[in-house]
Amino acid sequence: MTNRSVNYIRSDVCHKGSSMRNARISIVFTTAALLLTACQKEEQQKASAPTTVKIVKVAEEQRRKVASVTGDISARVQSNLSFRVSGRIVERKVDVGAVVKAGDLLARIDAEQQLADVAVAEANLNSAKAQEVQARLAFQRQQSLFGTQVTTQAALDSARETLTTAQGSVASAQAALDSARDALSYTELRADADGIITARDAEVGQVAQAAQSVFSLAHDGPRDAVFDVYESLYLNRKPEGRVTVSLISDPSRKMVADVREISPTIDTTTGTIRVKVGIDQSAGLPLGAPVVGSFQSGTFEQLELPWSALTSTLGKPSVWVVDPATSKVSSHPIEVASYQTGILLVSSGLKAGDMVVVEGLKFIRPGEKVAYEEMKQQ
Repeated sequence: MTNRSVNYIRSDVCHKGSSMRNARISIVFTTAALLLTACQKEEQQKASAPTTVKIVKVAEEQRRKVASVTGDISARVQSNLSFRVSGRIVERKVDVGAVVKAGDLLARIDAEQQLADVAVAEANLNSAKAQEVQARLAFQRQQSLFGTQVTTQAALDSARETLTTAQGSVASAQAALDSARDALSYTELRADADGIITARDAEVGQVAQAAQSVFSLAHDGPRDAVFDVYESLYLNRKPEGRVTVSLISDPSRKMVADVREISPTIDTTTGTIRVKVGIDQSAGLPLGAPVVGSFQSGTFEQLELPWSALTSTLGKPSVWVVDPATSKVSSHPIEVASYQTGILLVSSGLKAGDMVVVEGLKFIRPGEKVAYEEMKQQ
């Protein structure tokens, strides 16, 4: 075989190989083009199909703010009983929880000094009375003598002055005796009204100072449920004047009562306001019993949304709202009045009738057109 023949064969082989490579490349590009076309069609189909979301129509709800506060039952009138003189307590007749009547003896202090003072005052009174008797006899004698012109006017006037002085001494001695007897009576501590002893602050053998509290007495009669409530309860919507009171130990025992007294000042230690609710004694609620008071405000209109509607824009609460005319969504900042179980209450940023997205809000963008389906709020 000549060189020319060999070259011809090689050229023919190379030409056939090149043709095969070109065919393979053509197949690859054709396949890629088909795949790209399919992807573009799929994207176009996706772009043409709007995102489906679920919405709720905002409606104003009649709501009532309720705050529950714990307190206890106390007597409307309470008094702290104390001795009016100082002394060592030698006898105690009652204990905490005792039912007493007005005038009952509760305790007694050592009365030795007061008894001595009474004895001295009685002796001074007897002496003054004796001097008065002598002065009266002397005055009567001078009057008789003056009538017979035996004595002088000066002697009669002196006798009258002596009698007046003696009478004054008797009155002074009588007042001193009365005061000593009062002091003696102060050594006995007696109940000032019918009621129940709620506290004891002194024991037998202790030296009690004058005006030091020894017993606390809860007077019989109407009761109060006393609550210390935070001032915020009265800042926005003042509660109604009626409160539902129930026993913590027995919630079935409840009653509706009127607010009787609201303290005009705030306790600087606790930051609370003392509120007293009048309880009729016939309710049978025991003194000191812990109770719960439900304070309710008047009804007011407020917008309500489920938690799932809430999102955030620049770190502030917001929601997605659908425009019913264009079906496009937009982000609306809102102010949340309060968060409750499963719902949030909106104070501003929405109006009744707005369509708020509650499902699918993670897949939408501002200005995007969506398909929506309305959900009913529970």
